[in-house]
Amino acid sequence: MRRWWTAAAVGAAATLALAGCGAPAGVDRDLADDWPALPRAVAFVPEAGTCHVTVQDVGYLSGYNPVACTTLHRAETLHVGTLTGSDADRSAPPRAGSSGMRTARAECDTQVSKTVGADWRGGRLVVSVVFPSAPAWTGGARWFRCDASEVNSLDDGSVVPRAATLRGALAAGSPLAFGCFNPKLVKDDIEEMRPVSCTAKHHAEFVGVYQFPDISYAEFERTSLRAHKACRGLAAKYVKVPNDSDLQYRAGTIIYHPLEEEWKDGERGVQCFLWVSDRTLTRSLKGAGSKGLPVR
Repeated sequence: MRRWWTAAAVGAAATLALAGCGAPAGVDRDLADDWPALPRAVAFVPEAGTCHVTVQDVGYLSGYNPVACTTLHRAETLHVGTLTGSDADRSAPPRAGSSGMRTARAECDTQVSKTVGADWRGGRLVVSVVFPSAPAWTGGARWFRCDASEVNSLDDGSVVPRAATLRGALAAGSPLAFGCFNPKLVKDDIEEMRPVSCTAKHHAEFVGVYQFPDISYAEFERTSLRAHKACRGLAAKYVKVPNDSDLQYRAGTIIYHPLEEEWKDGERGVQCFLWVSDRTLTRSLKGAGSKGLPVR
């Protein structure tokens, strides 16, 4: 605003001067043609590979203060994507459950998994999709951030401050990767999955993530046995035993699935665990075969 008023004042003074006398030598009376063209405005786009002290729900420019990933932080932008087509034609940033949200969610899931070295759902991680603010969207911003954070445990999603990048964080042997657990049961419900070393006494082990088909959450709840069957297949592959009718007599399954709000956003990753309730394990069953997981 101050720059505009200054320009107006200068213009008025020049007009008065020209009205009172002729133009000096070398002056062509045209004040506009000697000003250089203003540079084209460049829209702000966040950078991948940056870390942030706080977890953001909306990518306000005023809140964009990246820090070195070697300092304490709670989120890391592992990928920055751009919405196009009909997803970019909306008048406001994508809402929960919208096509734009599902598009961004799918890209974030893929790119973050590539960066951390395995499906991000296979470890103590959470991934957030961050869109620009409404004013920035109106101004033409169509980017989205894929932010990842470390969390306390499978059952506690509280973010843990860290001082290292999450790149390669789920490589083999990573302390963030899921391994073996002791389920805490209340009646027939799993109340908690307590992580333990696979060489300690345990009854459950993470075997992989099953990507569920794109169905409604209500239908998923009606057909939850379908998820257990899919997880048994992952367990068979993990242990290297036949995926046949005898598999149900070798081990049970425990599943963790997305909440309804996450499901509507396109999150379909079901976390699968094999569960041996009638005996105690003291080793990982990966590749153990029929001797490690016999029919009971």
